[in-house]
Amino acid sequence: MPIGLICAIPQELAHLRAILIDSDTEEAAHTVFVTGTIDGHDVVLAGSGMGKVNAALVTTRLGDRFGCRTVVFSGVAGGLDPRLSIGDIVVADLVIQHDAGVLENERVQTYQPGYAPVINPTDRLGYPADPALLDRVKQWLEGVSVPGQIVYGTVLSGDQYLNCETTRNRLLNELGGQAVEMEGGAVAQVCEAFGIPWLIIRALSDLAGGNALFDFTAFVDQAAASSATILRRLLPVL
Repeated sequence: MPIGLICAIPQELAHLRAILIDSDTEEAAHTVFVTGTIDGHDVVLAGSGMGKVNAALVTTRLGDRFGCRTVVFSGVAGGLDPRLSIGDIVVADLVIQHDAGVLENERVQTYQPGYAPVINPTDRLGYPADPALLDRVKQWLEGVSVPGQIVYGTVLSGDQYLNCETTRNRLLNELGGQAVEMEGGAVAQVCEAFGIPWLIIRALSDLAGGNALFDFTAFVDQAAASSATILRRLLPVL
């Protein structure tokens, strides 16, 4: 069974497409799925486009059509934790969809997707990574030298590009996220439904504050390359 690889934007996709060999393509639902090998490992690579619906659609296809044994998202994100810097790598041990929930007092109170407190309440919040997979990842990356640091923690997903210091601070304080992006929560939700382990690897291209757009433009390619490098190192344990 192959490993499913997802990227959202062309800058992320290019670094993996460049090292994929023996490739063949299949188009479905406005997405090109490229089968091939990277370093001898069978993979299916897809560019989902941005946002949770796009990511869910592609993840579903990877699980149902291609029978992928693991699904990995490789890409960039905005940093939330002030201890992190542009170029650092965040590997998700938990993904929370910060824009799903209940709208009260002009703000979204985050809640588990698919649930509502007065309809079908739940104590769950977020989707945890598979412990066995995460343990293998940590052992394999121990001592690996990268330009930034590698941390493990909560990644927040929502259908907005975050360029707001006030919201950045609120998400950090309320949900304790290390990074924020637009796809990982949907990948995790679909993978859980299929019983497929997932991994979210994000390199920080910006710090999600008032300068996020400027920093993203300057550092997106460098960050995308770092995320792809980490993914390539991890292929043997996926």
